[in-house]
Amino acid sequence: MKSTLIQKYNVPGPRYTSYPTVPYWNETDFLYEDWIATLQKSFIESNSKEGISLYIHLPFCESMCTFCGCNKRITKNHEVEHPYIEALLKEWKLYCEILGKQPIVKEIHLGGGTPTFFSTKNLEDLINGIFCYAKKAPDYEFSFEGHPNNTTYQHLQKLYDLGFRRVSFGVQDYSEKVQKAIHREQPFHNVAKVTFWAREIGYTSIGHDIIFGLPFQEIEDVIDTIEKTKSLQPDRLAFYSYAHVPWIKGNGQRGFKDEDIPKDQEKRMLYQIGKELLLENGYHEIGMDHFALKTDSLYEAFQNEKLHRNFMGYSSSKTKLMIGLGVSSISDSWYSFAQNEKNLEDYYQILEWNKLPIYRGHLLTAEDLIIRKHILNLMCQFETSWENKSDYFEEIPEVVTQLQEMEKDGLLLLSASGIKVTESGKAHVRNICMAFDLLLKRKTPDTKLFSMTV
Repeated sequence: MKSTLIQKYNVPGPRYTSYPTVPYWNETDFLYEDWIATLQKSFIESNSKEGISLYIHLPFCESMCTFCGCNKRITKNHEVEHPYIEALLKEWKLYCEILGKQPIVKEIHLGGGTPTFFSTKNLEDLINGIFCYAKKAPDYEFSFEGHPNNTTYQHLQKLYDLGFRRVSFGVQDYSEKVQKAIHREQPFHNVAKVTFWAREIGYTSIGHDIIFGLPFQEIEDVIDTIEKTKSLQPDRLAFYSYAHVPWIKGNGQRGFKDEDIPKDQEKRMLYQIGKELLLENGYHEIGMDHFALKTDSLYEAFQNEKLHRNFMGYSSSKTKLMIGLGVSSISDSWYSFAQNEKNLEDYYQILEWNKLPIYRGHLLTAEDLIIRKHILNLMCQFETSWENKSDYFEEIPEVVTQLQEMEKDGLLLLSASGIKVTESGKAHVRNICMAFDLLLKRKTPDTKLFSMTV
């Protein structure tokens, strides 16, 4: 893509793990009772048909990675594990009491932080504790994030025995200079070891997370990282753009200078070369920033138009209800969002009061639900349509005007009642989604909220 177009579309924008995006939630009018009501409604509608999803946030890390914007607590004190597991299970028990009927769990994802900070015994207690009050769906899918430096064979075996079949390892980049800058020093040997272990044990989907646009990263680094990745043949890959958001409280993105970070054309070249290498090596582009082999369930879901996106990222299975457990976790009933307390001590305190530790949320309007559908379509299938009356909204003519400009730039094909993203437009799907984002248009942020789209 020409550098002029990169400059044109390189603007701050959401990643759309939800719509409305968190900064545009109407927190003022949101009540705790709203969450309970929509939670119960969604559960009644979907539990027996598709089950529910659980995202469990495990926030502890032994060291700070300076590329990370996630909610975490840095500590080497492993005595924090047991009280946190107890709190998670108490929160889950509160949810089960509110639901009033045994949940059928289709999906569990352990995120963080560093899930493999926890001992195998505590992880086993957590999963067994979940199923004291629930049962597994026949087609359940359990996954977790593993740190290559501290994931042991015992971690992989125990979680496999508990039903986990998918694991993703955070690689980021193999350059020693880049690793030092982001404080994530892990040799290729460590990644190879855990990848081979997972395959030997029987995991059916092994993922690697790679990031482009990291400080001091050059084209040779991306080529080297993907060549090494090719030798390990992970089933799926996340090839993320580094989100530089140093203004967010609590993240560690201050270990390097702004001028150390690739930008605009330079950053786009890192992506383009990386993408071409992945495609040459049998990976297929799935949604935004993701690639998979034909044998992986993510590819199958994309081909069958069943790919879903939520606060956990892309998923091959969709549930209407996703409950987030743990500090800062976000839940989604489809009709509303609710986020837990971000501060660990506050999270513990509210659970002591036998109350769900929710501190903010958003009740989706009829307009929100329509826009959400279009953005999900674009993020998951690279196309959307407003041919059906239920998918039309009154601002469509204004949206079409903006889309016409993008069509001239070769990002999409526009018809009378829908759009389809072109190959070159896939790299700018966030920008295309922004054309539908009515809340963003009505109130442009007056402070820094989002990372750049390129």
